[in-house]
Amino acid sequence: MQPAEKQRPTVALPPPPPPKPPRIYRLEHLDTLVQLPGRVLRIYPAARPVYEKLPAPAWVAPKPSSAEEEEQLFLDFAAEEQRRLAKAGARVRRTGRALRLRPTAAPEVRLVNNPVEDDRHVAYEYLASLPEVKQWLISVHLYEGGYYLLVDQRNGRHTQLMAPPAVSPDGRHFVCGNSDVLARFEPSGLQLWSAEGSAPHLLWERQTEWGCTNPRWLDNKTILFEQDFFDRDDVDTRVVRLKVIP
Repeated sequence: MQPAEKQRPTVALPPPPPPKPPRIYRLEHLDTLVQLPGRVLRIYPAARPVYEKLPAPAWVAPKPSSAEEEEQLFLDFAAEEQRRLAKAGARVRRTGRALRLRPTAAPEVRLVNNPVEDDRHVAYEYLASLPEVKQWLISVHLYEGGYYLLVDQRNGRHTQLMAPPAVSPDGRHFVCGNSDVLARFEPSGLQLWSAEGSAPHLLWERQTEWGCTNPRWLDNKTILFEQDFFDRDDVDTRVVRLKVIP
């Protein structure tokens, strides 16, 4: 007969370690935006497939990835502008150095290039008509850097923006998001504008240590955008959701 098998002693195994969340979820400063004293807007992770299905403004061009690409874009922008002007209608045209815009209830607006090689350099590039907010969008190129300009199609009033606007589906608001977290030549941050009334009105603006790239509207109150942040000596990006309208 075989000897009876002895019962093996029970060995208590250590519990498995708790799951370690990705590092991004431990960077708490990326999850809030202080709008006003006492009010904090929460930023939540969002799904990239949802973001990529949302419509992006046709006038938002990707930033050049190198100095060579930036120089080529500068050389080609006159030809690109001619293609846009061909579709702009009779109220927008270029005569030599002057970009000429004709509002419905104000004198003609003339934006004149000054192509000198110093700090006085300026070039105005027509980008698009935004009929939903009754504005023309202009890119202003300076000797170093630049900005974006809205010209009202009714009264010719100028509004300076930090980045191209993304207009809400109902046309009542638009946001501008900018990102330069690596070079820091330009401010990174977010602007919320009201498009109602006789001219755009800035509701709030925040400069941030993280960047807001290509914001898109999920609905009339919420945006999704690519949040760029500097971490471990490099720039990383995630898609996030932010409710900008209460």
